[in-house]
Amino acid sequence: MIAILGTGLLGSNFSRALLKKGETVHVWNRSPERAKALESAGAVAFADAAGAVRGASRVHVVVSDDAAVDSVLAAAKLAPGTLVCDHSTTSTAGARARTARTDITYVHAPVFMGPQNALESTGMMMVSGDRARVERVKPLLAPMTGKLVDFGDRVDAAAAFKLMGNTFLMAFTAGIGEMLGLAKAVGVTPAEAITLFEHFNPGTFTAARAKRMASGDYSQASWELAMARKDARLVQAEVDRAHVALTMLPALAAKMDAMIARGHAHDDWTVIAKDFI
Repeated sequence: MIAILGTGLLGSNFSRALLKKGETVHVWNRSPERAKALESAGAVAFADAAGAVRGASRVHVVVSDDAAVDSVLAAAKLAPGTLVCDHSTTSTAGARARTARTDITYVHAPVFMGPQNALESTGMMMVSGDRARVERVKPLLAPMTGKLVDFGDRVDAAAAFKLMGNTFLMAFTAGIGEMLGLAKAVGVTPAEAITLFEHFNPGTFTAARAKRMASGDYSQASWELAMARKDARLVQAEVDRAHVALTMLPALAAKMDAMIARGHAHDDWTVIAKDFI
């Protein structure tokens, strides 16, 4: 029997997917109606976490943050040695602290998934930590995802990579928002603006750009910082004229100005990452 603690969008679809594979699944959620809704799919819903985990071969936790994870684990009153697979996005410190617990066997396995991925066992799941512990859970986690990535023996590596990925997703989404802000300023509709991506795919050079930035060598410029700053100035002028306020561009422009002042005007514009390398 498998217990799922937390039946929001991901947890509920993890439950459905496991049920389709023939597993017996116990579910619990802080909002009981969400767990109760899974009974029609074959799950057994419990009013308390301790009841849900009793007799479980493993427990999956799918909640919001460190405080929620710790609260749920405390409420579950887990038997000594219980295997806990935590898919929540948490801090690195939280992942380290829970892995160090001697009363349970804890593995952090955060995901890059939407609800449909959880239902279809696609998307990406991450894991890291003690080699024996990771090898134990790999055969259990692999059927729940399209891709299981092992980031090695650092116990908080999965947490770190999940946060790094989310940082990129936030910046990526903010960039689209800024683009739509500029589109508004210059009289281009959102629907028209996004047709740019039918011809221009920045994803094709994301990995190469990241590699250059991480290398610390910005001497061979494909786009000089001074020219990038000029273009940022053009964008700012357009939105200022239309009284459209951007969020990200002013901060980026300030960083460019600081790096130019430090003598990097003719370096590749990826030199803005220099202080992080």
